[in-house]
Amino acid sequence: MYRTVLGIVSLLFTSILVAQDQPEEAKQINIVYGANFTKNEKDYPGASIFSKDERQVQFEHQGADLWCDVAIFFQKENRLEARGNVLLKQGDSVEMTSQKITYKGDIKLAKAWGNVVLTNSDMTLKTDTLRLDRENQEAYYQDYGTVIDSANILTSKVGRYFMERKKYRFLDSVHINNPEYILDSEQLDYYTSSKNAYMYGPSTIVGETYKIYCERGFYDTKVESGYGIKNTRVDYNDRIMEGDSVYFNKIREFASATNNITVTDTINQGIVRAHYAEVHKAKDSLFATKRAVSILVQEQDSLYVHGDTLMITGKPDERITRAFRNAKFFKTDLSGKCDSIHSEERTGITQLITNPILWNGENQMTGDSIHLISNKQTEKLDSLKVLNNAFIISLDSVGMEGFNQAKGKDLFGKFIENELKIIDLIKNTEVIYYMYNDDDELIGINKTICSKIHITMENNDVDELTFFTNPDGDMFPEKDLPENSRILKGFVWYGDERILTKDDIFDEDDNNVELVVIRGLENPIDIDAEEYERNNKATDPVNNNTIKATDQKKIKNPKKVK
Repeated sequence: MYRTVLGIVSLLFTSILVAQDQPEEAKQINIVYGANFTKNEKDYPGASIFSKDERQVQFEHQGADLWCDVAIFFQKENRLEARGNVLLKQGDSVEMTSQKITYKGDIKLAKAWGNVVLTNSDMTLKTDTLRLDRENQEAYYQDYGTVIDSANILTSKVGRYFMERKKYRFLDSVHINNPEYILDSEQLDYYTSSKNAYMYGPSTIVGETYKIYCERGFYDTKVESGYGIKNTRVDYNDRIMEGDSVYFNKIREFASATNNITVTDTINQGIVRAHYAEVHKAKDSLFATKRAVSILVQEQDSLYVHGDTLMITGKPDERITRAFRNAKFFKTDLSGKCDSIHSEERTGITQLITNPILWNGENQMTGDSIHLISNKQTEKLDSLKVLNNAFIISLDSVGMEGFNQAKGKDLFGKFIENELKIIDLIKNTEVIYYMYNDDDELIGINKTICSKIHITMENNDVDELTFFTNPDGDMFPEKDLPENSRILKGFVWYGDERILTKDDIFDEDDNNVELVVIRGLENPIDIDAEEYERNNKATDPVNNNTIKATDQKKIKNPKKVK
């Protein structure tokens, strides 16, 4: 007992002398309760050793209190080693328990080992080794840690906690476990108060009805809503949405995207490309605009459908595709344009509505309305209807001056293996046709009126004409048929508008796209600014950044950081 008291008196006297030698701003660690006192100059030269009695040893340092079973105190170095049931409390907000702590008073840095648990009102952090920087109010680990808050369980190999901002910065093998979803990322910033996550590097979120991948993005973990701005993909219902910027909201059952968008129908093998698109899961619908095109693969020959606006609605086996305003389509041997297109999978009927024009090979077909009918089993083209004012025209392929023409009230065509083989024109039919011999010499121009015309096609060209019911006409030598008599009433040639390639479905307005602001994001988070803040710290032991001051000055606008 005498030795203990004498040691404490000696220690206090030494403290006074040391304090007199230190400047006023020195931040000495203070002994609150020393209990049993000893020294061990061999193993701990210059240190004072304290051990608990019925009460733990206690120290205090600038708003923080530390309790332990054994303390080795290097007073001159203002350094402390605490062992056994260590508890460090900072005010009423932060507590840290561990088996061992070393604490440097001059820089207010604590390093804890062994079942470390850091808690505050928002979360609990568990790891094996943790550094607590009280000067900057940061804690960080480099050998795996687990963070538990009211919404999520987060793990990572490396992490830093900014206590004042209630923000975590996770690196390497980041994993969030939530009852509703799983999130994995290479780098992630997380705010314990808002439960918002910022993802940097390859990241995946898997929910019950969706899967998200991005390499840079934001996610509100409370409501399962967020967006990606780099290499983003959302697997949603039976559709996959990919693009530069993609937004997702589980509660609204809604996803939207802008710039270089691809939406894939995984069941029907259809693809939609556009610069703006929306998916409404509850309505099982897709909306797309800005250079929008629907692509349907049909036996190595894709069908491209374009309109200022595309809408695809209905269940997978009952899809309805609508193209509004300036609608066009293209496949290898068939193309067309009109005001709008309506295609229904259940019936196999595709309607070209308002001023339709259809090109099959060299043949131009027009009418008030055009229907293309597909075989629902084979999904191949089966038949064609041109209703009211049906007119078919082709340039004379030999003379390259006149036009072969046929017209009637309605036109009905038959496809065999996706090739138009048979055409029937009915009611008030007329024809003008240039006739040649085997040497491609013009033998005359046939001009006939009848009630029905049957045309057989070969390689998308007329092979044979058959007239029914009192045909009235003749074969005219070219010199005997005036130019104005070689054109049927209602003739209009749209040869310069013919769609010859898949790129022809787009016009100048389509190729000069003004991007639409993504819908659903009223106040988008500035992820660029977050990344700038993340990388602009000169020496970060977690991220291993070594940005020089001269380099920092070059980064003037955070929004331009890539």
